[in-house]
Parts: sequence; C-alpha cells; structure tokens
Amino acid sequence: MLVVLATLLLVGGFAQAGQAEDGGGRVALIGVPGLHWNDITPNDTPNLWRLAGASAIGSLSVRTVGGLTCPYDGWLTVSAGTRSAAGYSCGAPPTPEARGDGAVIPDYRYLIDVAGQRNAGTLGEVLKAAGKCSVAVGPGAALALADRNGAVSRYLASPDQVPAADLARCPMVAVEVDDLIRPYLATGTLPRVPDQLGARERRDALRQADAKTGALLAALPADATIILAGLSDHGSVPHLRVAMLRQPGAQGHLLGAASTHRDDISILPDLTATALTTAGVPVPDTVVGVPLQVGAQGATIDRLRRADATAQTIRSVKGIYFTVIAVLQVLFYLIAFLLLRRRKGLPWVRLAAVALASLPVSSYLVNLLPWSTLLGLIGGVLGWVAAITLLACAGPWRRAPLGPLAVVAGITALTLAGDLLTGTTLQLNSIMGYSAEVGARYYGLGNIPFALLATGTLLATTTIAHRFPGKVGVAAVAVLGAFAMVLGGSGMGSDFGGVIAFVPGIAVTALILAGKRVSIVKLGAFCVAGAVIVMTFAVVNYLQPPDKQTHLGRFVGQVLTGEAFDVILRKLNAMLHTLLSPNLMPIVIAAVAFLVYAILRPEQASAGVVPAAFTHSPALRAGLIGTLVSGVIGMLVNDSGAAVLSMALALAIPLLLSAGIAALPGPSVPRVGEQLAGVTK
Repeated sequence: MLVVLATLLLVGGFAQAGQAEDGGGRVALIGVPGLHWNDITPNDTPNLWRLAGASAIGSLSVRTVGGLTCPYDGWLTVSAGTRSAAGYSCGAPPTPEARGDGAVIPDYRYLIDVAGQRNAGTLGEVLKAAGKCSVAVGPGAALALADRNGAVSRYLASPDQVPAADLARCPMVAVEVDDLIRPYLATGTLPRVPDQLGARERRDALRQADAKTGALLAALPADATIILAGLSDHGSVPHLRVAMLRQPGAQGHLLGAASTHRDDISILPDLTATALTTAGVPVPDTVVGVPLQVGAQGATIDRLRRADATAQTIRSVKGIYFTVIAVLQVLFYLIAFLLLRRRKGLPWVRLAAVALASLPVSSYLVNLLPWSTLLGLIGGVLGWVAAITLLACAGPWRRAPLGPLAVVAGITALTLAGDLLTGTTLQLNSIMGYSAEVGARYYGLGNIPFALLATGTLLATTTIAHRFPGKVGVAAVAVLGAFAMVLGGSGMGSDFGGVIAFVPGIAVTALILAGKRVSIVKLGAFCVAGAVIVMTFAVVNYLQPPDKQTHLGRFVGQVLTGEAFDVILRKLNAMLHTLLSPNLMPIVIAAVAFLVYAILRPEQASAGVVPAAFTHSPALRAGLIGTLVSGVIGMLVNDSGAAVLSMALALAIPLLLSAGIAALPGPSVPRVGEQLAGVTK
C-alpha cells in the first residue's frame, strides 16, 4: 500500500491543471433553490417555461454531504466545487455586510478553519486570480463567488430591478432567486415534512420567482450563457431538481455530465466547472465536477418529471422491500428448521428457497419492463420471481442438486455483468440499486449489486468446478471471477471496495478447489492484492482527462489534496450505522445462525441437508466459503456495510439449502419440480 501511495504522489506532479484557457465568454448562474420540474408550467411560470424551451434541460442531483441539501450547502458546494456543508442545521445563506461596491460574508473563515470546508471560496478565488471580475446578486450568489476571505468585489442585495449595466460589467454573474424557498425557511431551517406549503402557496411563490427570473433574463447580455439550477431541497424528501443551459445549439437537447455518466443528470460541482470553463478560466484539480454536456435531442419536461416520479416510487418502496425480504428470510429459516427436522415438505422448502433467492435479481430485471406505477413495479418483480423459479425448478436440470442453484446464480451474475456492459440502466432507479436524487452513486456497480455479482459468480463457477473438477474447475473460477472483478473495478463498474473484497473471495475459492490450505497470512495477502489492483485501476483512471474520470480517479486526486481522509471517515461512519439496521442485521443473524447450527448439529438442525450438499459437491463448499470471505470483507470496506453481507447471504444460503435437499436420499424431493415441469409442457 505504501508503494501505491508513493505512486500517487509521483503522478500528482503530472496532474492536469484543468480546462484550457480559451479567451472565455459571459456566463450567468441563476439559482432558484427548491425548484423541480413539476413546478414549471406555461401558465404559472411562463418565463421559466420559455427558458426551458430554449435550453438544454436535465435533472440536477443536489446531494451534498448529508441526505438533504439546504440553500446554504447548495451555494457553498458551488463555491467549493466539491460536496460541502456548513456543519450544522442550516437554511439560508448568511447575509453579507456591504463594503463599498462589494460585500463581506461575516465569520466566513469559520467554514474553513472550524467546519473543515477547506475548499470553500475556490470559485471566487480562481476567478480573482485569473483577473475575471464577477457580480453577485443575493446572499447565496455572494457565498458562491466569495474568495477565501469571504469577500465579493461587486454585490447587489436583491435581483429586484437590477440595472442591465451592472449585469454587463463582468463576465461572471451569479444571482439568487429565493422567492420559492423563502417560505420554507420561516423557522431558519428546512422543514421536516415533505412539503410544508399547500399547492396554492407554492404556486404563489413560484409566480414571484418566475417574474424575477424573467426580469433578469431580459436584463442579462444577449451573448451570455445562462445556467439555471434548482440548487437545494425544500423539505424532508430529496428530489431531482431543475438544470437548464441556454447557449447556441442547445435548444431541445438533454443536459447531463461526464461526472454522472448520464446524458440527463448532473451534480452541483458541475455548475462550478461549467462556469469556469465558459469564462475561459482553468478548472482546478480540487473541483470534482466537469462541464455540463449537451446531449441528444428529444429532451422534454415530461421525461424529466417522470424521472423524478420514478425515483420517488423507488424511494417509497425501498424500505418496505428490505423489510419484507428480512421477514421472509427469518420466516424461511424458522419454517425450514421445523420442516427439515421432521423431514416433511422438503420439495416445498426447496421451491421456497429458489423463489427467495430469485428476489434480488428480480429487483433489477423489472426495469426491463415499462412499469410506471407502484403496482406495476411490485407486479413486475413478482412476475420475474415466478419466471426464474419456474425456469430453475421445471427445466431438465431440476433433478440435479446443483441445477436450480446454477440457474439462479447464473442469471444473477449475467444480469449484473450485462448491466455493467450496457451502461447500468438496470441498477439506476432500482430497489436494490441506486437512485440519482439520493446522490450516493449515478453509474457503475453499487454495493449491494457487488454482493450479488460476487456471490452469483462464485456459486455459478463452482457448479462448473463440480462438473469439471481439477484444473479446469479452478481455471473457471479464476478466469470468470477475474472477468467479473475487472468489470466491477474498471471504469464500467467503478467499485472501489468491491474489488478489495472480491479478490480474496476468488482466491480462497480457487485455493480450496485446488486442495491448498488457506491461512490468515494468505488471506491478508489477498486483501492487499485487492487493494493494489483497485488502486491501479484508480491511478490509470486519474491519468485520464477530467471528463473521462470516474470517482476512482477522483479519489486519487483527493488523496493528493488531503481530502481522502474525510471521505474515508464518512464512509466508515456510514458502514458502522448499517450494523444497527433493523432490516439488514436480522438477515445476517438468521442466515449465519442457521448455517453454523446446521454444520455443528446437522441432524438436529437440518436433517443433514447442509452436510449432504457439501458431500455431494465439495466445490459448493469452496464457493460458499469464498462467498462468506467476500461478504465479510465487503461489509468492512464498503459504506453500505451490513447490506453487503446480508445480500450475499440472502442469495447463497437458500440456494445451498435447495442443493442439500435435492442431495438427500429419498424419492420425495423432485415432486414439486415434476409438477412445475408439467406446467411448462
């Protein structure tokens, strides 16, 4: 690891300074905190409606440090060019104190010296160093354009009746239109309800904001690039917000950014990079955003409204879904324990195990269907569960103990690998994936999908090792496992902790299959190897141009600037928090307890099902141990923590029991499979 860090410090000297100076033009950033696409209509907001029609449009994820973003944190993030927060419950930006034509934000150094926001003031400082003057209108705009001492050279308190001459004085203008968000901040902080205002009150606030925006658009120079953004949340539920870019040739196109790898989604730091690039100023390495990209034609407000509606549907069902899975898992182990001890209902236990293991992958496959409502989402998931269970238990492989296991594990691994190869459209806005309004990830392999990809790959490849024991089986585990690991850790997956956890899982499985001994020293060496591999991916990615970098490459930049420690600390806190999750830990506890008891007391716990599975297929034992290694290490190195291990177990243990039941002697086991086979015929 020291060698890796030394390499990072060496390549830091060759870091690119940012976008090239091109002479620059005029740019105006209009921030309307709290604005989302449902607000914009031709009757209530005619000026915003016309601006949207003349611009490239997309969704803006306003996630900063916490789960919700207030205007203060939104504007501060624009200032810093990286996710930032004031460090306490916040609401509106502080009111600047007038100093001649400019102003100073009181106690500004608190942000840098106490709150740890060492990048605060980046935008204003870089503009000043480049000799580019700027005009700030409103407290939020002043926060965005302030230098590292909190000073802005030209400041106007309100956008009301701002003279056009003032807006034309400088190439960079930032304006805060706070009419929409102000009613939500009556108590000083964001309300802890989804929407504090009624429909009529919000419409009145929108009309005021629209009128001011219209006046600003009329006063701004005609050659200015206009960026309009809904910079913050307005209540207790995060939403995707408005992003518009008006410039020649942008009309009717989607608006996204390379930072998200999405042609219709951008993040707050992208606004910083866009403003600097448009003004002809190099973007410093500390800015994690990249300039906004005008994408394909066909952008419509309805499409962007549906994107937020889809995200909200997923949000509404996600907690319930994990609760249902936790309850089903615990009930399954309890009922299976009682039935297995009595040797009753074994075919139905096997069928239930396969169906339960099919649930995770079905949460991604449902995005192949054109669902648009909660009912459609639930029905689609259940439909996929039924289809996979039928395929696994009714095909010609049903008689083989490892047959259903191979089908479910293979479908899980192939689905996630195929999703990585095709742009991760299945993971975005999925119940077990990620959604843009939460802002934890926008592309690549999420932590739970990693757990399922690793588990599915290890179990599926061990069925190959069972069929072809010896060198062929070991090679299958090593080669296919390495392929899945590269998918997850390269630019396609951009998964940092997953590689660290996957490498030991693959190595341990291969060693056991080869008849080699696994020691603590070897296990530690495998973890180090995983870290070296993922850091190699990260360094290679860091050497790419900024618009080609993923968060792996940006992490290298954070190591070089000293910000990586804060990132690691946040992820550690998030990981520890998951250990108390009432949805995740019951799955881990129930699955591990059942597995340990089934191994130590096979006849009492499971009628010998687990030993029967291992006796039938020693390769399956190797795959399960490798899965547990990946799951435990993945829990420790990922911010999703217990979610990684719980989902690995939720897939692996039911499939293990399905194989063990079929491996038991006796004629009763295939009966359900025979019935399902009859259905397919």
